[in-house]
Amino acid sequence: MKPSVQLSLAAVAVALALAVGYQVGSGAGNRQDAAATDASPAGSADASPAGKREVLYYRNPMGLADTSPVPKKDSMGMDYIPVYADDNPDDSGVVRVSPARVQLLGVKTALAERRVLDAALRAVGRVELNERAVVEVAPRFEGWIERLHVNAVGDPVRRGQPLFTVYSPELQSAAEELRIAERLQRDSAASATRSDPGSDSGFDPGFDPIAAESAARLAEATRARLRNWEVSAPKAGVSGQGPARQTFHSPAAGIVLEKNAVQGARFMPGEAIYRIADLSTVWVMADIFEHDLARIRVGQTASVTVDAFPGRSFSAKVAYLYPTLNAATRSTPLRLELDNRDGLLRPGMFAHVELASGPATPRITVPTSAVIDDGHRQVVLLALDEGRFKPQPVKLGQRGRDDVEVLEGVSEGERVVVSANFLIDSESQLRAALSNLVAGDSAPPERYRSTGVFDAHDAASGTITLTHEAIPALQWPEMTMDFGLAAPEVAAGIAPGNAIRFEFEAGEPGEYIVTRIEPVAPGAGAPRSSSSAAPAPATSRSHEGH
Repeated sequence: MKPSVQLSLAAVAVALALAVGYQVGSGAGNRQDAAATDASPAGSADASPAGKREVLYYRNPMGLADTSPVPKKDSMGMDYIPVYADDNPDDSGVVRVSPARVQLLGVKTALAERRVLDAALRAVGRVELNERAVVEVAPRFEGWIERLHVNAVGDPVRRGQPLFTVYSPELQSAAEELRIAERLQRDSAASATRSDPGSDSGFDPGFDPIAAESAARLAEATRARLRNWEVSAPKAGVSGQGPARQTFHSPAAGIVLEKNAVQGARFMPGEAIYRIADLSTVWVMADIFEHDLARIRVGQTASVTVDAFPGRSFSAKVAYLYPTLNAATRSTPLRLELDNRDGLLRPGMFAHVELASGPATPRITVPTSAVIDDGHRQVVLLALDEGRFKPQPVKLGQRGRDDVEVLEGVSEGERVVVSANFLIDSESQLRAALSNLVAGDSAPPERYRSTGVFDAHDAASGTITLTHEAIPALQWPEMTMDFGLAAPEVAAGIAPGNAIRFEFEAGEPGEYIVTRIEPVAPGAGAPRSSSSAAPAPATSRSHEGH
């Protein structure tokens, strides 16, 4: 290789070495500047460049009670959200949510509008028989069925149509008694005529007025017994077999629901042979919840639909609201009456009932999903400008299918939060969502400052042991105790025995977390103890070294 070429390569190598050294030196200087910035006291306005917002701390992106003095990521890899000094909520309860988090939660809003509320009351019912149109055919005497004229369940019958013919020895005996009593009554009347002094026949010595009176009473008693049996008595003076055989007729038009006898069977007094129902009108029984009772009145119109005839509705009317309440279901039975002359509705069908309630006047409404009900009060989240949300208590009125009336708390045109992608329709999840939005941007926890000596660091448990001076704000004397660490890097570079100035905050009960540690040069006049909070009454806490 020529000497000129060797000199050129050497010059290039020297230039590259100088460039790399300059970059390394610049990076080290930048790191030293960053370390110096991190070591500045918390809350120092001088540490922030002019025009730059002051970061108080970094909070968990999912709203957990976890903060960090330095940027970090949670277990899912999400960045902690900075909380700035000018983000504190004001006295009106307004909270601020960053646009990134609004997008992450999938927050949706809607306007409070004046509209006619769909306040229809809906319930599930069942079609039942009209109890006033059900009759039973039951003889009042003993006998045998000689013939069945209607012999199948479900057969339609007309009023007055023959149902069955019976034979009864009791009827035959009663008919014979009536025949004998009527004959004695006639003979006594004839004897009385012959015994009349003014009669041409002369006096009849066989006339007995007492026997004549007894015959009359016997005849009347027999006729009364036949009437009680609902059997027609034979006319006086007409001979024949009498009412030993009787044919029963249908007392109403309808459908045979039950037939409890066969031809030739014996029946006893009061035994129901036929059960007949008139299905030209039916009832619908529905259960109304307790909180809806005030919206129901007798005579109110309703619409009934059944699954058998989709798309068709039947007009009904509230006939009766029962005065009892089912304690298990907290509901009251409601009875509707329907015209069923076409026979489409059958007892036992399930029915969907819709009762119109509430005036058709516009009123201020919000979507039902916008209301957060914790059992004690109802709240909506008003969506303000610049990512601000305000919990607003409201007084609610009638509820519709998708909307609810707002009587107080919200004005027309205001925007409310209606949904987020992680919310579900349950009270506990809604309360958690409100707590997540409000608590996530709440004021930072109370912080305390003190000086002491760094004794030990347990990396496995994430704790450090410090000997600190007295802290009047917590009424602590000078002592040695264990603290938790907000992050492992807080104690980085601090060796046991170093004098330090540190900051900490209260965590769980009995737990205190160190958020910042600064080494103190030997002989530096650091303040012995100070606190950023006013003195508070002593509380019972468990600390090692007390």
